[in-house]
Amino acid sequence: MASGTAQELLFKVLVIGDLGVGKTSIIKRYVHQIFSQHYRATIGVDFALKVIHWDNNTVVRLQLWDIAGQERYGNMTRVYYREAVGALVVFDVTRASTFEAVLKWKDDLDSKVTLNHGRPVPAVLLANKSDQLASHSPKLDTFCKENGFVAWFETSAKENTNIEEAANCLVEHIMTNKENPGLEREPTSLVLSGYSHSHRDHLNINCPSCPKW
Repeated sequence: MASGTAQELLFKVLVIGDLGVGKTSIIKRYVHQIFSQHYRATIGVDFALKVIHWDNNTVVRLQLWDIAGQERYGNMTRVYYREAVGALVVFDVTRASTFEAVLKWKDDLDSKVTLNHGRPVPAVLLANKSDQLASHSPKLDTFCKENGFVAWFETSAKENTNIEEAANCLVEHIMTNKENPGLEREPTSLVLSGYSHSHRDHLNINCPSCPKW
């Protein structure tokens, strides 16, 4: 692709998990580089936009949909999930119940949105609030392999640990799916009419490639 004609890609990514696991904090840290101990619970759905200069020829507009924890069993989740091409599934390492809910979120995701040919969208597992607890490494390696997660990261929105790395990893998998010749449908179209969202400012950064797993 010639210089000056960079392609722009829009990817819808879901950020899902139980109430209070830190989804909003992760998004605020990633998009705005800020952290607060005090966020009100997300009601319904909200979204933020992150602009990534992926390489010299590609700009990725990553639209992060913050799905409220209490919405898991709501009828609207299928609408919220529509056209998503990836997901960050979040749990709180200090609350075992939020980890136990991870597979319910993953099953819900897989049942409501797929890529072409019925393949699941790539999902990265975030073990959040890692600044408060020791590593989960051995268990989560096996857990992710057995349950279809493409990767996992210990994250801390407070300390800005692995947030960008996890997002880059997910985008790398999304890009790989997009480049697959078997995916004929353009996965980046979004239907936004009819909803009220808070459209947050976007931030330009330079992103390295996803870590090799």
